[in-house]
Amino acid sequence: MIRALRPVLLCLLAAVPAVALRLAGVELSAPLGIVVFGLAVVAASFVLAWAAEAAEVDISGGLAIALLAVIAVLPEYAVDLYFAHTAGSQPEYVAYAAANMTGSNRLLLGLGWSSVVLISLYVASKRSGKTVKALVLESGYRRELGFLAVASVVAFIIPITGEIHLVLGIALLAFFAYYLWRAAASEHDEEPDLIGPAKRIGGLAKVQRRTAVISMFLVSAGVILLSAEPFADSLVEGGHALGIDQFLLVQWLAPLASEAPEFIVAILFAWRGKGAAALGLLISAKVNQWTLLIGSLPIAYGLGGGPVALQLDGRQVEEFLLTATQTLLGIAVLLTLRFPRWAAWTLLGLFMVQFAIPGETGRYILSGIYLALAIVAVIRNRQYVLATITSPFRRTAKTEERSDELVGV
Repeated sequence: MIRALRPVLLCLLAAVPAVALRLAGVELSAPLGIVVFGLAVVAASFVLAWAAEAAEVDISGGLAIALLAVIAVLPEYAVDLYFAHTAGSQPEYVAYAAANMTGSNRLLLGLGWSSVVLISLYVASKRSGKTVKALVLESGYRRELGFLAVASVVAFIIPITGEIHLVLGIALLAFFAYYLWRAAASEHDEEPDLIGPAKRIGGLAKVQRRTAVISMFLVSAGVILLSAEPFADSLVEGGHALGIDQFLLVQWLAPLASEAPEFIVAILFAWRGKGAAALGLLISAKVNQWTLLIGSLPIAYGLGGGPVALQLDGRQVEEFLLTATQTLLGIAVLLTLRFPRWAAWTLLGLFMVQFAIPGETGRYILSGIYLALAIVAVIRNRQYVLATITSPFRRTAKTEERSDELVGV
């Protein structure tokens, strides 16, 4: 058992300094705090991800996939909800809550989706000896895409109204609960395909496995809760100390730290030829972000002393608009359940371009490009729009025809 848990113990050892300093009440300089508490968040995130994967042995069906996606992004939620809660009494923190959410969302699609697809196609081409041009998902993933489509279209209310209202938050949380209910009722009966430490933990005897998984959940969650606040505050203060825009530091560094394990798991799946499973995990994570995360922000804001609506300024509205239009393009491309190579390069390229043309004009231009491409893709794939939008509300067939993951020339 010790051998199976060795990577877990090493990660927790890396988090010990942060936990000890937090419990002792020692304050670090902002740059050092970013390193110490950021390392603890990353280490705990890996432990949390391994525990979630190993738990698939004891949790069967589609619910395991949905729960894995939820648990994998909990570190990100802890940081973002702290910003939202603090914003209730310190309005300047509203910007950081919006920054963390929009950054993680765009990172997940622009870098995550595209990387998984490109790696999958490379591996498939190398194995088959011929050019493979698209990653193809099973028909069952249309429901996941439908949930994402409904949630992301509804989320356009945010940039239109310039606020995240409590009523919208409750509606998104209810939709997320419905999503979990549908996932639990799905007919995914395949054996879990675990890798790395999760595979060794999943192979333990039942009592040892469940004890290890529960302990990993509790300890990693404790580390994240202890580290989230000082890590978030260090990002804000560190930006000022280092002469870096705090908004950008919160928008990109925090999500990179909290989502690193999820990305690595997805990339490893893609490298092993499990591209559809990898992309499916990242699609579920996107559903969680557009429902659970956004829905929780106005609640955390209210608990922190804020009014019923979390008000956004001009920059935050632009960021939400850019994030929503990027998601719309990703959905439009996947309406056929085929993710072509050109689409992956397009999403990756547009994601990188945003760093070269910052500012209000740049964000509006990119939003326009995303929207125009999405409209073209929707028109081209219009025969799949109704089936996708209605898929979350239709009864799931007990058996679904499987399709090959990849198609060639």
